[in-house]
Amino acid sequence: MTLHIPAEGFLFDMDGLLLDTERLFLKAFLTITADLGIAAAKAEAFFVTLVGTSSAVTTARLTEFLPEGTDVGAFDGAWRDLHRQNVAKGVPVKPFAYGILRAIRARDLPVAVVTSTRAEPARHHLEQVELWSLFDAVIAGDEVSVNKPDPEPYLAGARRIGIAASSCIAFEGSDLGTTAAVGAGCHTFQIPDLRSVNVPLPDLGQTIARDLEQAGVEIGLLDRGLMKPA
Repeated sequence: MTLHIPAEGFLFDMDGLLLDTERLFLKAFLTITADLGIAAAKAEAFFVTLVGTSSAVTTARLTEFLPEGTDVGAFDGAWRDLHRQNVAKGVPVKPFAYGILRAIRARDLPVAVVTSTRAEPARHHLEQVELWSLFDAVIAGDEVSVNKPDPEPYLAGARRIGIAASSCIAFEGSDLGTTAAVGAGCHTFQIPDLRSVNVPLPDLGQTIARDLEQAGVEIGLLDRGLMKPA
């Protein structure tokens, strides 16, 4: 089925949507929490609740989760340092990310990244996997006054590419990001990544897709089965 959506611009989440960085963050989190005697299942369940949050919110939530007496600042620093080491070995790109972005660029339509990640690591990750040049703009978590689930990041992304948010299609992975994109007025595709099987997807009027290929096919950007996952 092809949806008739008059999109003039496109806005993409980054972590868990274009890049498989959430799993790298989880890998580092499980390693560091194991040193504190925290069971892997408990650590993973908590980590999933952090998906889509800003760095500041993540750090604040750690205070609630870590054992009493833990130096939260030291833990957070060690976690992020281990994540950087993992990222340095290579960032996996999510299936069909290159294909859908090239299809958008071939139509000469504006496209931006809207991420809660800070600007410096966001640019580094996108350059590392040769995606940076495919975007007209990147709206990072430290470049907006409020982060997802507030709609401001997506409104800022639409402003940056010169298109009304209501005329943009947004692609999101997390519930928080989906809330932000829908709140901004974008037609939003949610492509779930890491999440608890016990938590239903929010009913916000978004379109749920299995992956970027399915979303691309539904809006007429891609031909089903003709695009390689990479």
